[in-house]
Amino acid sequence: MPDAEALASDNGIDLDIRQCTGCGTVQLTNDPVPYYREVIRASAFSNEMRAFRKNQFRDFVARYSLEGKKVIEVGCGRGEFMKIMNECGAEAYGLEYSEDSVRSCIENGLRTFRGYVESADWKAPGAPFDAFYVLNFLEHMPDPNSVLGGICNSLRDGAVGLVEVPNFDMILRTKLFSEFISDHLFYFTRNSLNCLLSLNGFEIIESREVWHDYVISSVVRKRGKPDVADFDAGLARVRGQLDAFVASYGRGRVAIWGAGHQALTMIAMAGLAGKIRYVVDSAPFKQGRYTPVTHIPIVSPQTLESDPVDAIVVMAASYSDEVAVLIRQEHGNRMSVAILRDSGLQMYC
Repeated sequence: MPDAEALASDNGIDLDIRQCTGCGTVQLTNDPVPYYREVIRASAFSNEMRAFRKNQFRDFVARYSLEGKKVIEVGCGRGEFMKIMNECGAEAYGLEYSEDSVRSCIENGLRTFRGYVESADWKAPGAPFDAFYVLNFLEHMPDPNSVLGGICNSLRDGAVGLVEVPNFDMILRTKLFSEFISDHLFYFTRNSLNCLLSLNGFEIIESREVWHDYVISSVVRKRGKPDVADFDAGLARVRGQLDAFVASYGRGRVAIWGAGHQALTMIAMAGLAGKIRYVVDSAPFKQGRYTPVTHIPIVSPQTLESDPVDAIVVMAASYSDEVAVLIRQEHGNRMSVAILRDSGLQMYC
């Protein structure tokens, strides 16, 4: 807003509005305003807004057991909402770029750091945090992916967050064209916001319209790493079963049916080289070749007639039962048949 001295040089600008063909986010191509790193919050003057935030934060703290836990507000302004978060039982911290706002926060006893999330590998002072919130600030940022990545990098595993942006779904419904302003570089629908959050390390817990439908409010959780602790134990169990099965018939008296990727991986990781006579597969383009790493010959099903074995282990994934039925139909009970299932090695009667 220009003062009296700036009126002569003040002019309007055109906003170039585009939509991403990938995620659907609507955005400006214009440069960000000079003060985009700073939070300027007129809503703090509203008694209704303060009451709304108090109820919202109280529920957030209670639902996710955040009492006494470290919660950071990214873009805290002058600490208006940090005070409320403290009142609701959490230990609030704030990140703000404006020197004046940071000074005001500190003078009011609020734990505040000066700065801005500049990259995905950034880490907040005092990290890791148990939760975070970003309230109507994300749409100002020219690189929200890096900001969300830096926030994620500053959180404990399983940390939760509250992210709010102006509601472009409502803007479209009401044809509220006056919502396009140079300060807001991005315009998120519920779907495009949650896509952005998901792409940057968060799972969506809930997402809804709040504050007279003007705001999309999403609660998220930092996505955890998949638990693969049982993989080694599973391999050891199956390897032991296969070794015992082969030993009971003798080296070279057992074949495997299946040269798919699961079977080839299992043959290699179970150390079956030199123990298995051959690998049977129905696909002609695999026959006459060898298994990777273990170098066991891959043969056609007719080899079971010309060069018989005493037992066969079927490793054909979802086709295993079909293959076992075929073996019984073609060869009767002349050989033992076992199927490698998720639960381990199982004899087929």
